[in-house]
Amino acid sequence: MTSTDVRKDAEDSGPSGYAAARLRLLTEGARSGPPRRAALAELTDDWLSGLFGAGSDGLKGASLIAVGGYGRGELSPRSDLDLLLLHDGGDTDAVAALADRIWYPVWDLGLALDHSVRTPAEARKTAAEDLKVQLGLLDARHIAGDLGLTAGLRTAVLADWRNQAPKRLPELQELCAERAERQGELQYLLEPDLKEARGGLRDATALRAVAASWLADAPREGLDDARRRLLDVRDALHLATGRATDRLSLQEQDQVAGELGLLDADTLLRQVYEAARVVSYASDVTWREVGRVLRSRAVRPRLRAMLGGGKPVAERSPLAEGVVEQDGEVVLARAARPERDPVLPLRAAAAAAEAGLPLSLHAVRRMAATTRPLPTPWPAEAREQLVTLLGSGRPTVEVWEALEAEGLITRMLPDWERVRCRPQRNAVHIWTVDRHLIETAVRASDFARRVSRPDLLLVSALLHDIGKGWPGDHSVAGEIIARDVAARIGFDREDVAVLATLVRHHLLLVETATRRDLEDPATVRAVAEAVGTQSTLELLHALTEADALATGPAAWSSWRGSLVADLVRRVSAVLAGDAPEEPEAAAPTAEQERLAIEAVATGSPVLSLRAQTEPPTEDQPSGDPEPLGVELLIAVPDQKGVLPAVAGVLAMHRLTVRTAELRALDLPDGVEGSVLLLDWRVAAEYGSLPQAARLRADLVRALDGSLDIAGRLAERDAAYPRRRGVVAPPPRVTVAPAASRLATVIEVRAHDAPGLLHRIGRALEDAGVRVRSAHVSTLGANAVDAFYVTGQDGAPLPTGEAGAVARKLEETLRA
Repeated sequence: MTSTDVRKDAEDSGPSGYAAARLRLLTEGARSGPPRRAALAELTDDWLSGLFGAGSDGLKGASLIAVGGYGRGELSPRSDLDLLLLHDGGDTDAVAALADRIWYPVWDLGLALDHSVRTPAEARKTAAEDLKVQLGLLDARHIAGDLGLTAGLRTAVLADWRNQAPKRLPELQELCAERAERQGELQYLLEPDLKEARGGLRDATALRAVAASWLADAPREGLDDARRRLLDVRDALHLATGRATDRLSLQEQDQVAGELGLLDADTLLRQVYEAARVVSYASDVTWREVGRVLRSRAVRPRLRAMLGGGKPVAERSPLAEGVVEQDGEVVLARAARPERDPVLPLRAAAAAAEAGLPLSLHAVRRMAATTRPLPTPWPAEAREQLVTLLGSGRPTVEVWEALEAEGLITRMLPDWERVRCRPQRNAVHIWTVDRHLIETAVRASDFARRVSRPDLLLVSALLHDIGKGWPGDHSVAGEIIARDVAARIGFDREDVAVLATLVRHHLLLVETATRRDLEDPATVRAVAEAVGTQSTLELLHALTEADALATGPAAWSSWRGSLVADLVRRVSAVLAGDAPEEPEAAAPTAEQERLAIEAVATGSPVLSLRAQTEPPTEDQPSGDPEPLGVELLIAVPDQKGVLPAVAGVLAMHRLTVRTAELRALDLPDGVEGSVLLLDWRVAAEYGSLPQAARLRADLVRALDGSLDIAGRLAERDAAYPRRRGVVAPPPRVTVAPAASRLATVIEVRAHDAPGLLHRIGRALEDAGVRVRSAHVSTLGANAVDAFYVTGQDGAPLPTGEAGAVARKLEETLRA
């Protein structure tokens, strides 16, 4: 059916002709989507133009205007007709009669009509008072009558909008936020409102209004296609239900999918979610830019007055290697080279999440366009940055979405594609599969203090439902995928096995606790056999709770929690029946022994810095090795204050401690003295490494008391304003019961920060205990440290004294 045929049916300008043409257009199978919407708008224009011409005999100074969705030519089968009858204020009686001759035929057909009759001055006054009216007029389109009158109103409305943008755009943003609060997020709802939910058609229209203000513009890539897909779904919904509805109900999704030629309702929802995600992300970026521009306009006059004119230079504050903060966003440093730094996207994302700041759209797009793929397996830094990103709490969500919007997530983790935007048809779940996985990581970050390996907890949270993109039991499929992903991102064989176990059995505890008799020994033994070790049980317990909390309010309760805790206690008792023997101390290497002998001979600290690298891979044709960090070996004559002195000097030089060990070293026969050996892996926060000679000189001064480390660190912290960032969980200090026969083991779990290890060392020195050995591990943003301490007599601390030391240390870290 051609446009000529349709218009021929409507030539009489009467309701019956238009109705017949409209019915033919909507029921023919050859036309759908934008062509059908445009044809329906054109058909309606012709009919209304005929009504206007027949009723305006001799009337001058009037025009009929389409506004809103009709003005944009986006007529769905049951859309309202938004019309404005504009007039110059002359013959008001004739205008009223003309209005009746247009409105009544529309009502007679049963079409919804939103109408008004106004002069240009009245239209502008109403728009100034009602933001929704002004938004509708931004899409005003001439249908019939005085074209000059319409053009004049359009010009005036656009000028008003641009002049008032600094005031009206914040109002529009507030309207969008209130609507999102009421309607929820389209990309996660099982029965979404295609128009009103966040990421829906109203938000897409709001982005057009922002662009019309000339103040900011939305990211254009994919936005028009997302809007088209949402409109196509609404068209199909109108045809399937015969109603003017925007709510995509469960019982109608199969029919709507069929109308669109899609496989099933899940495919339909996934397309809706993908489109909504594009609109939501574009909204986030656009409103952020609006805020930046408005703040800049507010500050600029004062700066110009202070600086005597000229354009102020935005302050750039370093966050990590190649990453800086500017104007409240995380951007790439001027010297950053994404094409030569495959870890940069993860480093930038981790820095952004840690600081609680958004990633700049330009930075993400530049990295997506130029960064080469990570080698397999990933270098250690990439794995650590992923863990830091996952462990940063709520800010992780926005940063992850920014990476995903530009395809960086599926490039790094190809298996993510199968769960991306995948709906979960379960009333308990409130998120899509991919968002649920990120939510689980967010929840798991709150439990990082409960486990000895928070990195394994966070990665298992990210992967525990990864098998839902495959047929069959998602836990079984997920175990296979998790093994592959964990090996690819660089975990060793033992850690890969633990992650696979966690994914395979992530439902084991809650299902057993709520569905089995815990008094039956066979039940507990079966769980113990599946879990295998105490450390895995600890991780599985935390993962179980994080998973349930991230599922929805119905998935977790105090009752369920108590049942799971009871099961964990019983399984732990079974696993404790085979206690491992204490490991023997490792023999020193030739390098360590050489440094120790030199330290004894000189009576002062001796150190060695040696870069650690991974060999080139097939993904590195240049042959440049990937940096792992720098191994720092220090031998120092046994004395008080070694741990806080070394940690403080490294913090002063902006060196991040990745791993650290401190132990007393047995010297060769014939060598008198006692030496402490520190074997640490460090990395520069940004910039180059300091010279070994400078480190040694500062360490000598720190040990003899002439260097005020605490004061220097305090001065540096005071020089930099505190950034808005994620609120880390409070530190936790515990005494590990029966962990060693020779010493008391104090465990510290805390958010990693410059100077943390220095503060711990000082607190332990102030408590009057001796650090026999220390085992420090920084896993992402979490420090997990174990200190083997004794009294001055070399014996383990009494129970009461050990508890007091732990409490005092925790109070110090919380201060």
